Amino acid sequence: MTHVLAERTLESYRMRIADIRDVAIEQLHALSMAVRWPHRADDWEMLREFGQGVAACDDIGRVMSTAMWFRQGDDFATVGMLITSPRLQTHGTGRWLMEHVIARTAPRLLGLNATRAARPLYRSMGFRAEATVYQCQGEAKGAPDVVPAGVLRRLGPHDLDAVTALDRQAFGTDRGRLLALLEQHSDGLVLVRHDAIVGFSMCRPFGRGHVIGPIVAGTDDDAIALFAPHVERHPGQFLRVDTRHEDGPFAQAVIGAGVGFFDTVTTMSLGPRPWLRPPSAPDGPRTYALASHALS
Repeated sequence: MTHVLAERTLESYRMRIADIRDVAIEQLHALSMAVRWPHRADDWEMLREFGQGVAACDDIGRVMSTAMWFRQGDDFATVGMLITSPRLQTHGTGRWLMEHVIARTAPRLLGLNATRAARPLYRSMGFRAEATVYQCQGEAKGAPDVVPAGVLRRLGPHDLDAVTALDRQAFGTDRGRLLALLEQHSDGLVLVRHDAIVGFSMCRPFGRGHVIGPIVAGTDDDAIALFAPHVERHPGQFLRVDTRHEDGPFAQAVIGAGVGFFDTVTTMSLGPRPWLRPPSAPDGPRTYALASHALS
């Protein structure tokens, strides 16, 4: 039996909030398809494995809206999968669920990547814009011609401590649990130089094909070297890369591989300090490609 967390009447709809784990995956998938989001049922399963969330359901059990949050360390969480059925998008359902998420995650700093349609809602709730994410996607037509400055090899479970340490410097908090989950679902690479891991990348099935990310590296050349093999392994297949790099060598390499610019979302945060912080050192690791909009 589904446990009801809250109830409200929105226009003529009597809605209840339920834990997202109590909702059938088929219903979640149907909701994302209704708004033309690319998530497969398997993508929903992975998100539920890592995160928490809620769903707004009507009296006959239809899922009309969702929201999820993903704890990243002790004082930070990302928010994602805020989806509302088209028939309820002007009735305050998204705000109701976001109020619930903010209450459940307090006092953590929150970060999210907002679509154009959702930005006004987040601004009205106090979120601040910080950066732009460039969604790149398309059919792979050729990998960049690059010679790695080091040794590229497969990422394995024994690499997770070193990978987590690099990611912590780039992302700003410890995401070891997330990276361990992604490693199970991904083909991963590490770049090794002088017996030390200096960068990593992951590629996993998602939506219409595969998503490449996260990619963490200290230089554009290293990031491109970690990107290229994933393109080589998926010739002619649909690939997606989400990056905050609008131009420069890495962005040019992505576009040159056939993964062209598609859309943008806006990185936003709610809390006492910005989410995104500059690297602690000029040559320190940086995030070149995100894991996904929700996970970042």
